[in-house]
Amino acid sequence: MTTVGFLYPGHFAEDDYPRMEVLLDSTIRLVVHHTESPDAAYREEALRALGTSGRLAAGIEELQRSGVQSIVWACDGGSFLYGWQGAHDQVAGLARAAGVPASSTSIGFVHAVRKLGAERVAVAATYPEAVAAHFTAFLRETGMEVVATHAAGVTDAAEAAAWGPEQVRELAEAADSPEAQAILLPDTALHTIADLPELEEALGKPVLTANQVAVREALRLADRPAWAPRLGTLFAHREQPPAPVTWGSGRAYAHGKKS
Repeated sequence: MTTVGFLYPGHFAEDDYPRMEVLLDSTIRLVVHHTESPDAAYREEALRALGTSGRLAAGIEELQRSGVQSIVWACDGGSFLYGWQGAHDQVAGLARAAGVPASSTSIGFVHAVRKLGAERVAVAATYPEAVAAHFTAFLRETGMEVVATHAAGVTDAAEAAAWGPEQVRELAEAADSPEAQAILLPDTALHTIADLPELEEALGKPVLTANQVAVREALRLADRPAWAPRLGTLFAHREQPPAPVTWGSGRAYAHGKKS
């Protein structure tokens, strides 16, 4: 059994996780712990506050009791607003406290794009324009080419959680560009898992969504290949077990794990 854990702020689209657990191998368990989310507004200061070390540390003990082999901070804005280095410092502290590899959804987006071999992406964000711009800047810090960014101007997580499949598709289509090799939809409050294959068919290219990426990142850290076509292109092909880690190879690592 492979057990991976998620620190998820509040209660919005957490039902995506049991749905993914059903679609994955029966020997994979996804454990979600809800962190405190006193302010669900999509304001920069409120989102940064979600990712403070004290809030994250409060959920570690419960995940440790569940025997998790990795932990992902399942929040986009509470990660990318710290910048690339700040996001890594954030999860490095989480890993030290938990004693297992740790990462975040934002960092997971970068690893997922690399896994697909994409070089040019479009960002379809629920967020206000200023917050969406921070996610685009975060991706560009890694050398990724963002060819288009569309911000829907949603004001809080509850509004995003209430969106249906049509609104999600319209968001992705609004951001799409002929140059983009993949569409990225940040925001773990957005329900996307039930409709990923249909969404990719409508766009004609891979679509990466926050909760999907969070699960792939947790499994990557746990060295657990997974295959589930209903979870989109990211899970459409059987992955080989990871090769032994070779330090100093020049490839990107996240807390002891390859991209």
